Amino acid sequence: MDLNIIQIILVVLVAFLAGMEGILDEFHFHQPVIACTLIGLVTGNLVPCLILGGTLQMIALGWANIGAAVAPDAALASVASAIILVLSGQGNAGVSSAIAIAIPLAVAGLLLTIICRTIATAFVHFMDAAANEGSFKKVELWHISAICMQGVRIAIPAALILAVGAGPVRGLLAAMPTWLTSGLAIGGGMVVAVGYAMVINMMATKEVWPFFAIGFVLATVTQITLIGLGAIGVAIALIYLALSKQGGSGNGGNSNTGDPLGDIIDNY
Repeated sequence: MDLNIIQIILVVLVAFLAGMEGILDEFHFHQPVIACTLIGLVTGNLVPCLILGGTLQMIALGWANIGAAVAPDAALASVASAIILVLSGQGNAGVSSAIAIAIPLAVAGLLLTIICRTIATAFVHFMDAAANEGSFKKVELWHISAICMQGVRIAIPAALILAVGAGPVRGLLAAMPTWLTSGLAIGGGMVVAVGYAMVINMMATKEVWPFFAIGFVLATVTQITLIGLGAIGVAIALIYLALSKQGGSGNGGNSNTGDPLGDIIDNY
């Protein structure tokens, strides 16, 4: 699919915003479900890009910067894979290939992130010097420049992919051997499982495991509509709040451990 100049400008703008939001984390333009959806919206491929973004969002759930460890770059993976999906012209059929490409793109984005953050240390020294001079405008200028550098980090690769055009992208996708695409697809599926596992590990407490089991079973019942699942979720939340109050009001002298179900058991 060939894009006109307006669409190209809008795609690069979305990429720029996604790069900045990877640091600002205010409007979440870097999240796959938002970045891919915006690219699909400006290019007229909303449904395939929305499916791609939703799938990548499941993969990126467990990606987080912890200490000095930097997570894979969800912004570059989302933007680049969405552009490749649009240029390939395969629609929904090309989502699986785009997902397979997103994983190595995220690793490449990790390298770019480290380079930009290393360069940003020089900006900090420039801001310190401006602060010693008492120049607030210079401090703001260097701050904005550092944030814009993060946007350019995603905008330039996006522009390069757009410059290559649909033909070479189709050729690249077609030239990928089956063992590679299948392997990347399997690896992407494993990453999804790891992402879920990391989220569950952060949320895992004794009081939520029963609700997790209930939700896991209910998710397999296809006859329940989304409205029905929402009503069940609200009911379970109310039950949990009631158990929380009951667990914290025991008269047996036991201290509240923060585990509602455990406190109730201890009180008995």
